[in-house]
Amino acid sequence: MQIATLPFIDEHVTVVAAGGDAVWSSLLETLDRSSSRRGVAGYARLVRAADSMVSGPRPIAEGSTFPGFRVVAAIPGRELVLRGRHHFSSYALIFRIEPFGSDRSRIRAESRAAFPGLAGGLYRRFVIGTGGHAVAMRRLLAGIRSRAE
Repeated sequence: MQIATLPFIDEHVTVVAAGGDAVWSSLLETLDRSSSRRGVAGYARLVRAADSMVSGPRPIAEGSTFPGFRVVAAIPGRELVLRGRHHFSSYALIFRIEPFGSDRSRIRAESRAAFPGLAGGLYRRFVIGTGGHAVAMRRLLAGIRSRAE
């Protein structure tokens, strides 16, 4: 399934008191650190994610993987597109960095996903319906902002 055809889930936005290059570096570092947390790889294996290990070039670039995701596009300082799939879902996470005044940037995190079948519907309810996904995205963006500033 193409990313553009995946249903829109949500978008989270934060403004960072730093330029695009600093936000980009912080984004990559935050994703790498988050993916190395205890249990992340185990969860990816549990749901049978297509990518369950860290591999590929570092710093993160097109072709890099980490538990649950593969980098399908990377435009330094502007956009990072992650794609993933597992037993319950096909999904994408798209980060866009935009100038926002002098020495400030806005970072957007757009989530798209399809949850096929009964098991997918239950998984959606568990991840999206409980608000867990939104909490995780806000924490991720707060971490990116904190590292960049």
